[in-house]
Amino acid sequence: MITLSEQNGYKQPKPIDDIEKYTAILKKQNYNKSIQRGENKAYCFKVTYTENEINPYHFETFYFVGVDWIVENELPIYVKPKLDDDKSEVDYVKMLFDILKEPENYNHLDQLCEINFEKPTIAIEQKQDLLTPLLLVQYVHILKKIVQKGLKKSYYSVTKNLNSRVKGKILVNETIKKNHFNNKMLYNYCQYTEFGINSIENKILKKALTFSIAAIQNLKGVDTNQISGLLNYIQPAFTNVDNDVNIAELKTIKTNKLYKEYGQALKFAKHILKRYGYNISAANSTTVSVPPFWVDMSKLFELYVFSKLKEKFTLHHEVTYHKTFNYLEPDFIIKTQDGTYKMVVDAKYKPQYQDGNISTEDIRQISGYARLKKVYEFLEIEKDRIIDCLVIYSYQGSNRKDFKNSNFKFEEDKNYVNFYKIGIELPNQSTL
Repeated sequence: MITLSEQNGYKQPKPIDDIEKYTAILKKQNYNKSIQRGENKAYCFKVTYTENEINPYHFETFYFVGVDWIVENELPIYVKPKLDDDKSEVDYVKMLFDILKEPENYNHLDQLCEINFEKPTIAIEQKQDLLTPLLLVQYVHILKKIVQKGLKKSYYSVTKNLNSRVKGKILVNETIKKNHFNNKMLYNYCQYTEFGINSIENKILKKALTFSIAAIQNLKGVDTNQISGLLNYIQPAFTNVDNDVNIAELKTIKTNKLYKEYGQALKFAKHILKRYGYNISAANSTTVSVPPFWVDMSKLFELYVFSKLKEKFTLHHEVTYHKTFNYLEPDFIIKTQDGTYKMVVDAKYKPQYQDGNISTEDIRQISGYARLKKVYEFLEIEKDRIIDCLVIYSYQGSNRKDFKNSNFKFEEDKNYVNFYKIGIELPNQSTL
């Protein structure tokens, strides 16, 4: 397995040590992995072959972390989170806990993870497993929202072997084979409907919850006290729900707009059950096999910034996330009720902004948002004024973990008017 950090050789591909071990597998070819993001492709990694060089293979990783095949079944790649030094890495689980404190973020989790269950799994150490903590933490938080509202009740089919009575439809074949042949003449297998919480959906949610409880005990970086509190809150709601269910029964389920969290929860439940191959003993293993997956760290950072902005600006609609204006979507629009802040804000997972100016490419992108007439109308600003633009970037030396109180002080870019930047420190964990 080739192990690299995110943003390794970014825009300046570079060789790696011991490439000789892999040259026979790489076969003088180029390789890459990309994920569709709207109309554009976002690259996870690239491997470029250049003939007649001492080290002909150059590697470039981007803003994704995860595990995948460079050459299927022969050579995997593991891209790990990175901070400013080699002794620590981004504590993405802590970030996710903070993200999910903001209820609106539940609506923006779709493109955070990309999982390919169609490809062969890859064996890695449990500490390298970035996927499982993200799935489990998101899942239990969505279950918490469901439990707060109450489990959905619905009609569902029940099959039981009843003694001396009949209810609903008698299943003749089962009654004859399993009762009459065993001299149980007073028993009848019956099928009927009941109304309650023991539905297919809730059974699958409980089954995935059982797997989650077993797996969480082994995960590195998870705050066990915090997660235990969540599980203690969730579990009693599922006491009267069975967990013996066939996952194929999910195909018969139709989503209900009144219970939108169920669609999200069932999606995560399926991922978790597939992740463990429907075998709960696999949840306790220290060496794990995972499907190829990628976590979008720039998306994770964006959601993290949103949660911190909402902590700062607490009134209704003071922070707007990904509102569309003429098919364009600024990350955030800040419009405080007292008029102190009216600005277009963009989150950039780029710690290099501490030492340099904002790139021309990002300036053009954010300026384009700030020149839209509909943005002027939304912010209620006269067209002869220049709208303030702010870039929030990741920087571990900022000593700023949030934007509360006096922590929202930003500096103006040296080359552009009304263009500002501010760094925020991400949670980190030791790799030693």
